[in-house]
Amino acid sequence: MTVLRADIQAYENARAELEAGHVGEWAVFYSGEFVGVFPLFEEAATVAVDRFGSGPYLIRQVGVETIPLSSTMVFRPSHASSSGRL
Repeated sequence: MTVLRADIQAYENARAELEAGHVGEWAVFYSGEFVGVFPLFEEAATVAVDRFGSGPYLIRQVGVETIPLSSTMVFRPSHASSSGRL
């Protein structure tokens, strides 16, 4: 989490303004700077990857409580290892 500390702080600093007009949308932060807000996660992720490669960057849904997860947890779509990938 240390790598994203500046991005998380930037989000916290902008939280009130973002929540005033963008609840449910996705905000992108990179190197402690606000990049933009997008209606869909896919749009936010596409912009982040196109501009900053593999990151790190923060993509956070505005106005939604974050859920702390253990660093040992890894997200992997259930269809990722199946032969019938989507």
